[in-house]
Amino acid sequence: MQTKGVLVVVSGFSGAGKGTVMKALLEKYDNYALSVSATTRSPRPGEENGREYFFLTESQFEDMIRNDELIEHARYVDHYYGTPRKYVEDKMAAGKDVILEIEIQGALNIKNKFPYALLVFIVPPTAEDLKKRLIGRGTESAEVIEKRLHRAAEESDGMDSYDYIVVNDEVDTCVEDLHSLIRSSHFKESANTDLVARMKQELHDMTK
Repeated sequence: MQTKGVLVVVSGFSGAGKGTVMKALLEKYDNYALSVSATTRSPRPGEENGREYFFLTESQFEDMIRNDELIEHARYVDHYYGTPRKYVEDKMAAGKDVILEIEIQGALNIKNKFPYALLVFIVPPTAEDLKKRLIGRGTESAEVIEKRLHRAAEESDGMDSYDYIVVNDEVDTCVEDLHSLIRSSHFKESANTDLVARMKQELHDMTK
């Protein structure tokens, strides 16, 4: 019997390494699907519709909002961005565990719509490690790094809204920890409501 996939929301501070962890997780295991967002911005060179994004017109996107076809959406710099409900639900129905890599506010919005979603927050071992990783990138000015640290301090206030906190000290270990959490979530009652309902009905029918 094919098990329905679970919805996993992964967040983390900039510099926590969540992008690296997601890439390693998807390369190692084939039962995951990284959610593809929809946007009204134009494709950049090399981008393909349905791979990096679903590219839509403003009218198409606003129709999706009106028809409740997006799990969450927001507007940034004159363009819409959002998570198509059908893509996520189709992948889950096919048995894939769907991962949404989004920030805290979006994660909490999804938790309100999908109480069964698994929320995971990835952190470095210490705040000092976070600062070292941001500096170690060598791609940003001291001013930008300081802004990212201030943003991380603000985001830390929302960490207690997550189901699990996973420390990314070593990438391979973090990948295995995250994989184990997701696999175990398949056995939660909330992920097996159809099975529970069917078992109840069958037993009651059997004992009439």
